[in-house]
Amino acid sequence: MKKRIGIVEDNRDLREALAMMIQFTEHFELAGSYENAEIAIESVPQSKPDAMLMDINLPGFSGIECVSVLKRNNPEILFLMCTSYEDDDKIFKSLEVGASGYILKTDGPTKIIGALDDLFDGGSPMSSNIARKVVASFSKFETKNAAIQSLTLREKEILEWLAKGKMNKEVAADLEISTGTVRKHIQNIYEKLHVNTRVEAVNLYLKR
Repeated sequence: MKKRIGIVEDNRDLREALAMMIQFTEHFELAGSYENAEIAIESVPQSKPDAMLMDINLPGFSGIECVSVLKRNNPEILFLMCTSYEDDDKIFKSLEVGASGYILKTDGPTKIIGALDDLFDGGSPMSSNIARKVVASFSKFETKNAAIQSLTLREKEILEWLAKGKMNKEVAADLEISTGTVRKHIQNIYEKLHVNTRVEAVNLYLKR
């Protein structure tokens, strides 16, 4: 049975080219093509696609907002972002709201079809540039997490107090230690987390 593919793309020429690409692929059929998110949100529940090729920069609702709404109401649909954007924020927001893959328009028809095939095989297709960004982000997360884990229980305790806005004198009183000891612990925290200020230390701790 052919897989039904929907398209959301505001550029008419590209939308028609993508539609033609889907129609000329033997194991796919076009479920519908839409010029904006609002039309897609209204039409997709009736057209019942198996997967959607989704642009991000759309007039009105963005492609990310479109995926968020459609995925919530149609969890069985797979979403493949097909966009020109490579910035980290859009990549991770797309994945957070339910997209299963993220490719670039510049990848070309063959790779887009291959990405759809991969999607139906249970994969999470990504352009090579995008995959490198995702891997780098996880690497940064692991590095930060390792730094936090290197803190002693006392250092974590002090960071918790700092995160609540306590001053050194207040922390010392609460923990029944000297302010000099608090300062020493804070200096150790800075060194382990590779930061220079209290704000940086607290932000890193809270984002772990």
